[in-house]
Amino acid sequence: MTTARSLKELFLLEPGIAFLNHGSFGACPKPVFDEYQRIQLELERQPVRFLGREFRDRMATARTALATYLGAQTDDLVYVPNATTGLNIVARSLDLEPGDEVLATDHEYGALDRTWRFLCQKAGAKYIRARISVPVVSPEQVVEEIWEHVSERTKALFISHITSPTALILPIQSLIHRAREAGILTIIDGAHAPGQIPLQLDELGADVYSGNCHKWMLAPKGSAFLHVRRELQHLIEPLVVSWGWESEEPSNSQFVDWHEWTGTRDISAFLSVPAAIRFMEQHDWRAVSNRCGELLRDFVPHILGATGQEELSPATAEWFTQMASFVIPTNDWEGLKTRLYDKHQIEAPTIWWNDRTLLRISVNAYSTPNDLQRLVDALA
Repeated sequence: MTTARSLKELFLLEPGIAFLNHGSFGACPKPVFDEYQRIQLELERQPVRFLGREFRDRMATARTALATYLGAQTDDLVYVPNATTGLNIVARSLDLEPGDEVLATDHEYGALDRTWRFLCQKAGAKYIRARISVPVVSPEQVVEEIWEHVSERTKALFISHITSPTALILPIQSLIHRAREAGILTIIDGAHAPGQIPLQLDELGADVYSGNCHKWMLAPKGSAFLHVRRELQHLIEPLVVSWGWESEEPSNSQFVDWHEWTGTRDISAFLSVPAAIRFMEQHDWRAVSNRCGELLRDFVPHILGATGQEELSPATAEWFTQMASFVIPTNDWEGLKTRLYDKHQIEAPTIWWNDRTLLRISVNAYSTPNDLQRLVDALA
């Protein structure tokens, strides 16, 4: 069985740092990064062939591998640089009118809060953020706290699968089902889900789901996807209008044509995703993820003991796996991050959320009990 120590040797992370921030930008294993650089070199050696004659087939192969991993169909998803881009494509495609409402929660990622505020202000619509009480008690409580804000003007439900500031797994399946019955579009921010928790997109049934491959799937930076239910794909306009619009050589998917080719760019990160999937398969990543979750949950009492604060959720796999957030009794959230790194060589993000400081901890294959003990000692 591979251990954290043996797996850590397969990553490029700087030695001596307790790297507890996989959730921000991920970390790419050496074999995957080697494949990424090999593809980049191939691109530079013959860019016309690579981005011209071979582009469509290469991208189709990469989409097929990703779709299989995610339990989806090849032509129902497209690659995008990050989940924020994917969700912007969808948000800008909505025909919002004055008085329309987009319902979200107060646990959403700040960049997407800004996206929705910008577009709702422009259209005269309302962006409503339902408050989810913490500590959370039950999935039913979360669903009801969100659903009580639904009205006849609710056009879309925007919600994270795993929240960015609080690192909670939200009960999106129930919300998707209720929204479908009510005729409300469901748009899921899955930035942190792929690779961290099992995901079968066709079974999940969300209208829109955008997730990152460069976080918990271990792919190179700049690889993510946008998945749209086939019946709705004709509504999603291209963020960049290029040759796929009114294509002279259309494929069997207008959705792919409109969104896949946006002009000259390095697609090596996309083409490296199959290598990341193979790496996870070779190292039984579901078992690795489970071990990481157990390690993190084992240290929850120690972290709470050091901070003297209450938990945001019960320490169970229902609410978090490899990533959890903790309340820290300080208003100097930026200074805390600096001190952790400069004094203790701990890389972990601090977040100012709902008038409190949160410290978000990520545990991955390279993490050890010593890394977490170093954090506990530093907090104490």
